[in-house]
Amino acid sequence: MAGQSNQQKEYENLQTNSRSNNKITLEKAVQYTTAKEGDLRFSKSDDLLVGDFNQPEEHFSTLILDAKKRFQIIEGFGGALTDAAAETFYKLPKNKQSEILEAYFDREKGIGYSLCRTHIHSCDFSSESYSYAEVGGDTTLDNFSIEHDNQYKIPFIKEALAKSGNEMKLFASPWSPPAWMKTNNNMLEGGSLKPEYFQTWADYFVKFFDAYKKQGIDFWGLTVQNEPLAVQRWESCIFTAEEERDFVKNYLGPTLENSSMGDKKIIIWDHNRGLMYQRAQVVLDDPEASKYIWGTGFHWYTGDHFENVKLVSEAFPDKKIIFTEGCVFPFDYSKLGEWSWGERYGESIIHDLNNSASGWVDWNVLLDENGGPNHVANYCYAPIIGNTKTGEITYMNSYYYLGHFSKYIRPGAQRIICSSNDDNILATAFVNEDNSIAVAAMNQTDKQLEFKIWLEGRGTLSVLPAHSIATIVINE
Repeated sequence: MAGQSNQQKEYENLQTNSRSNNKITLEKAVQYTTAKEGDLRFSKSDDLLVGDFNQPEEHFSTLILDAKKRFQIIEGFGGALTDAAAETFYKLPKNKQSEILEAYFDREKGIGYSLCRTHIHSCDFSSESYSYAEVGGDTTLDNFSIEHDNQYKIPFIKEALAKSGNEMKLFASPWSPPAWMKTNNNMLEGGSLKPEYFQTWADYFVKFFDAYKKQGIDFWGLTVQNEPLAVQRWESCIFTAEEERDFVKNYLGPTLENSSMGDKKIIIWDHNRGLMYQRAQVVLDDPEASKYIWGTGFHWYTGDHFENVKLVSEAFPDKKIIFTEGCVFPFDYSKLGEWSWGERYGESIIHDLNNSASGWVDWNVLLDENGGPNHVANYCYAPIIGNTKTGEITYMNSYYYLGHFSKYIRPGAQRIICSSNDDNILATAFVNEDNSIAVAAMNQTDKQLEFKIWLEGRGTLSVLPAHSIATIVINE
């Protein structure tokens, strides 16, 4: 199985690189800062003092780095290219469209998104509910069509890919099979996939990937089902752990492999951290299912439970873990400047990375002045809000918090030890493929914090303003 051998190779490479003999010394440090007070947004300070620093002091805040100890490799950071994002995008002026593409997908002028998600037919963030196979009982999918997506979503994805230099990886998630395949005969309100349509639903994935490939869009991976334990008033479908395992083992995995799509990364769960260990255990303990699975995806909606991310990684070290969705809701246009929204992102990203996540993908990259479109009024925030009435766009601070990771921690980067002696400084560190080190550090307190960074007997002094996040790049 080609996909499996590549995955095994990735795991073996990670094991080989878990302790690097390449000594990295601190020669130069540049800091980029975003803060609540003042006009600091990726503000650059290249005058950090660097010098010998033999023994860290117990009572001075210090981040201690060890670049020889290495852990998970980063796949990427990004957001979701939904119907809602695409529709909002094309209702904005051309110059704002260009600005948004640059802001997200240009590494130098923007934040360099490298891993993004989209949905298979409709989700709640669509203006209407629809599928690609509306003819009931069409088990051969002769009437399959992605024509709906040609208006907004496909052109938007193409523009995003082009702006990224075609380097962005893309994965897809279904919210529900077509109504006629389900026990409740409805794409909304939960229900489950009828057993007689398991193969048809697996074939549907292949049809989707084929149709998009003909449009010039190739996919890196997929999740089996968005939030498989949630009965929602929008598109949703229930899969027990055993049903997800058996669907992958007996239908989805073999079908993708037999259609020359064995390279697609299959991600299970795609729901909250709370139950992710149990879901991973049931599926990954079965070797016939596990051989098709790349990793486990998770969301943040029922509490932090950061420790569960680490438990899955420790129990199944040959599999990857990525955050696949998170957003802040309900939407209130008057609170676009609320600073705590960004801090929630920063806190979650750092904890998830330190607990072995290999990627972090936000929900909608763009929404309108109502926090939509959303056909069931399930409105929320996005890092960029586009007002389709005035043509103006607003950057929420979550855009900058996300960017402090996506812009400086690049695909292929590997996490290193970052040990803090100050509970008020939340931090993580990665060594990029060019041997630069990116240290993301966050201050959620009301006071400025001074701290040092120590690496191999060398150090630098840094300052974090109150309610700020900074990325210190070593040897940029």
